[in-house]
This record gives sequence, structure tokens and C-alpha cells, in this order.
Amino acid sequence: MTEQEPRWLDDEEMRAWRNYVVGASMLADRLHRELQDGHGVSLPDYEVLVRLSERRGRRMRMSQLADEVASSKSRVSHQVARMEREGLLRRLECPEDGRGVFAELTDKGMALLEASAPTHVEGVREHMIDLLSREEQEVLATVFTRVITHLRQLDR
Repeated sequence: MTEQEPRWLDDEEMRAWRNYVVGASMLADRLHRELQDGHGVSLPDYEVLVRLSERRGRRMRMSQLADEVASSKSRVSHQVARMEREGLLRRLECPEDGRGVFAELTDKGMALLEASAPTHVEGVREHMIDLLSREEQEVLATVFTRVITHLRQLDR
């Protein structure tokens, strides 16, 4: 068997890739810092609060939560346990099956989300959305829908 040469990135592909990597990292760091400094909440914790707030009963299965925040079940389990100790969430057994566990947003968690959401949305607008035209926003959404779909299919 002969080893096939890798399909190296050309200059434009490399520019796109590197700008994505650096830009996404810088954006996440900035949004995290703004939430942490203003409200004492991390960006990953904020994302968990948001996902739960959008669900009926402010709860969802832990496995679904892990999928929605693109994290491992183990990592989300540790995160939820810590947030539960802080009074932001609670874990509940699923009544339909004895194995399932729900994460549920508490009133304290909802209050933190309501207080921090304006800071977050202002940051998202200032550091990304308002820098893009509607057409660029649509392209970005389309591209990452494709990437997310591809990666989720690989995990099945």
C-alpha cells in the first residue's frame, strides 16, 4: 500500500481556517470575560442556563443538554453538579425511566440568566453580529449548520 499525500490547504483555505480558529477563540474569550466580570458567570454556564430556560418546565435530560452545548455527558454532569451546588440548577430523576436524569433551572439560575443576558447580547452584537451584513450572517449560519450536521452524523 502506498501512503497518500495529505490534501494540504492552499493559501486561501489556510487563511479561512486560521481566521476562524483565532476569531472564534478570541470571541469566546471576550464574551466569557464580559459575563464573568459583570455577573460572575462563565460562558459555558451561561449557555446551560439559556438552553434550560428555553425548555418547557425549564428542564431537559442531561444527555440532550450535553448534545445541545456540544459537550461530553461526563463534562456536563460535572458542570451541572457544580451549578447545583451554587443553587442555579437541580437534578431530578426522570419519572418515565429510572435511569434518566433531568437538569432543571432554579429561580436563582433564572434570575442570574435574566441579569446577565443583556450583557451577553450586547457583546454578541458588538463583537460579531453588527460587524456582519444580513447576507454574511446568512452565509455564516448556513456554513455552520452544515459543519454541525456533518460532525453530529460522525458521532452516531
